[in-house]
Amino acid sequence: MGFGASLPRARPLQLSSSLYGEPFSSSSSSTLFIGGPFAPAPSTLTGSKLHFRKLVIVSKRISGLEEAMRIQRQKELRATKNFKRRIPLRPGRVSPRLLVPDHIPKPPYVNSTSLPELSSEHQIHDSEGISRMKAACELAARVLDYAGTLVRPSVTTNEIDKAVHQMIIEAGAYPSPLGYGGFPKSVCTSVNECMCHGIPDSRQLQDGDIINIDVTVYLHGYHGDTSKTFLCGNVSDGLTRLVKVTEECMEKGIAVCKDGASFKKIGKRISEHAEKYGYGVVERFVGHGVGTVFHSEPVILHHRNDKPGSMVEGQTFTIEPILTLGSTECKTWSDNWTTLTADGSPAAQFEHTILITRTGAEVLTKY
Repeated sequence: MGFGASLPRARPLQLSSSLYGEPFSSSSSSTLFIGGPFAPAPSTLTGSKLHFRKLVIVSKRISGLEEAMRIQRQKELRATKNFKRRIPLRPGRVSPRLLVPDHIPKPPYVNSTSLPELSSEHQIHDSEGISRMKAACELAARVLDYAGTLVRPSVTTNEIDKAVHQMIIEAGAYPSPLGYGGFPKSVCTSVNECMCHGIPDSRQLQDGDIINIDVTVYLHGYHGDTSKTFLCGNVSDGLTRLVKVTEECMEKGIAVCKDGASFKKIGKRISEHAEKYGYGVVERFVGHGVGTVFHSEPVILHHRNDKPGSMVEGQTFTIEPILTLGSTECKTWSDNWTTLTADGSPAAQFEHTILITRTGAEVLTKY
């Protein structure tokens, strides 16, 4: 479950494409040439005087691969036009909060409706802590996989929430989102243009939807946090590519992690890959430290940034980029949770909890 942050932005020079205005960064490997005045053949002849029109040539050298990707991207954008004509998300009916048996240990925030502040404590574990983190994360991964099997047209997100809740409590764990800052459900379900923190309700999934399911469990005093975007029925090529590239971005962010590596490498690698396809990277929602505390330092930025700090062996945190087909700006419903893209364009997200090792990073939310 991602954490929202208001952070200073460091943006590269950007050029805007058509339709959604996706950024194509000037920091890419291609070379941008902005030429000076150029005099072509005479345009008019008046008496003995020649008049020339002054032009400025702006060109970009692109490789064959980049050109092929540009063409493919244009096809995908055309394919998403039909998606934009679909009925926008509207709040559905939210059923009452589900109960958790008294014998299951609960995190300290469940008795408060106030949103906990981000803890300044980095989650760095000894061998026992790592063992407990692995157990919590493995359970979260199993629950998420099970939730994915429920995704099909006509199923409601509330039905997914009930099934996830039941699986978690049967394992003796607590669904971490339930009661966090007043969140009323056990899982986040974010459909189509919903970036994150969607509240499960009575809305039925439709053929062609995409849905992110965000699962966090609290087991033996430790949180395991993971999410994945699933395809519902027959999904367009454009949305399928968005989902695929978002997962690739997460994986590329994980690949740079190891003891001593700087946190800013994560955002750089994610942005480089997203920009190849013209996708936007959402800045407002970030990864976070996770362990005995649900949300803590370090804040993990998924966009290019100059945030200081380095990773430490034994540390656990999440990487959870959100990519969009259009605007990366957002709007939040009156429930103070459900957050959508400002222009209604689709968004996708993937998340893993990772453990920093001496030579790399171990993904804990898998089995």
